[in-house]
Amino acid sequence: MLLAEVAATSDAVAATRSRLAKRAAIADLLRRTAAGGQAAGNHAAGDQVGGDPSGAVDAATDIEIVVSYIAGALRQRRTGLGYAALRDLPPPAADATLTVRDVDAAFAEMAALEGTGSAQARSVAAGKLFGAATEREQAFLRGLVAGELRQGALDSVVVDAVAEAAGVPADAVRRAVMMRGATGPVASAVLLAEDPQAVPATFTLEVGRPVRPMLAQSAPDIAAAFEKLGSGIGDGDDTELCVDVKLDGIRIQAHRLGDEVLVVTRSLDDITERVPEIVEVMRSLPSDRLVLDGEALAVGEDGVPRPFQETAARSATREATPGTTSEAELASQLQLTPFFFDVLHADGRDLVDAPLRERLAVLDEVAAPHTVRRLVTRDPDVAAEFFAGALREGQEGVVVKSLDTPYAAGRRGAGWVKVKPRQTLDLVVLAVERGSGRRQGWLSNIHLGARDPEGGFVMLGKTFKGMTDETLRWQTERFTELKTDDDGWVVTVRPEQVVEIAFDGLQRSTRYPGGLALRFARVLRYRDDKSAAEADTIETVRTLAGF
Repeated sequence: MLLAEVAATSDAVAATRSRLAKRAAIADLLRRTAAGGQAAGNHAAGDQVGGDPSGAVDAATDIEIVVSYIAGALRQRRTGLGYAALRDLPPPAADATLTVRDVDAAFAEMAALEGTGSAQARSVAAGKLFGAATEREQAFLRGLVAGELRQGALDSVVVDAVAEAAGVPADAVRRAVMMRGATGPVASAVLLAEDPQAVPATFTLEVGRPVRPMLAQSAPDIAAAFEKLGSGIGDGDDTELCVDVKLDGIRIQAHRLGDEVLVVTRSLDDITERVPEIVEVMRSLPSDRLVLDGEALAVGEDGVPRPFQETAARSATREATPGTTSEAELASQLQLTPFFFDVLHADGRDLVDAPLRERLAVLDEVAAPHTVRRLVTRDPDVAAEFFAGALREGQEGVVVKSLDTPYAAGRRGAGWVKVKPRQTLDLVVLAVERGSGRRQGWLSNIHLGARDPEGGFVMLGKTFKGMTDETLRWQTERFTELKTDDDGWVVTVRPEQVVEIAFDGLQRSTRYPGGLALRFARVLRYRDDKSAAEADTIETVRTLAGF
């Protein structure tokens, strides 16, 4: 499959708002990918001189790469390429010759580079890859690397497109993807099978293989969360709901099969070797066949959660090199504590389809005392008091849950609603990056700065979240007027425009000069009623962070 065909489909997907049209375009691409691979396999099988019956394998690889790319992601989560490498691209190629396997192999090579000279080698490899790409392919690849391929092809759309291409019920494919933890392997299996209808049922929960975690919807307050779950104030519904404390840690999924333990993050990255203390907790539990869902965080001696960045840094630790702190030493210096809030499997019994009240009963049997604190109530006022108490303890908020819903893995299930206090800052736009994919031709990702009373502004991060098409049009015009420099990727602007930003927290950062970075920043509105001189100061930000 040529990369050009994927880029063309990306353009078609970006050009429409219709979910059905997006799905149809992606389904057509997947059919062509599967057909091309099968034809290659048939040819290879019939070749009597050095025939290689690997066409089916190649087709499966192509499908998995295409599924990843059209969903806007590289298969290699980290390539080491930064924005600087994307600014100075070589001249584009005249003809489209790159295949998706060529591209995947090139990024795999870059991702594997490490040690002295790796940055230079990566730069050379990137130059070779981008030099072989046409202008449109370069734009597509840049969007993939930067994570800004805004074409509206979310993974849920891709999953539905797989179902359409294979002629299989969408619910069956969604469940298979949930159990497999990835869309690509399911897509290749159903698209290349002689009997696609039979394939989804072969993907079942397996202890030791991660499944996609269930996600929560959001509500601005407890009353709204109760209303979403059908237990609003004064509506005559007195349904009991579960209210979990929402911890400010890292999401973990922990598997145990005998003495073998696997711990993965929300994105299903394996961190088992980095968290020996969680492995020890799993081995101490009474059940030796378990799949648990929860959070892990660093807790101080006073019982108060440590700042999120300490938890993140601890879980991100890699193998120590000679002369550096070992994994064991780091673990002893900063322990992570697991808190489990759900169970997917226990002692040979799959529980994903069981209602939450049943899963919680099992959880209390197999995971006590390592469970998240929770309240079961039908009273929103009691839940609001619980929420306030969680915030006073330094927790992130709460998750309100229906006791009657199954575990909707991989989706923002209607049965879970998170409530967090919203923090906002009025910041100044310092620069803006050119968009790609659906945002091609617009100025998109804004650089945010807090006012320094001694002069200038201190950058705290970037965001493209919360922007409507109307916002993009407005800010493209506005920041073009304020432009002072343009390197082809980043447009530097006069620091005049104030924007109100919502965010979930602050963390230490060596990337920005102020030593702080916003977490999950998103645009609420542009503040034309405020001048840059009225923006929040870096001292205000540091006070909020407790630094």
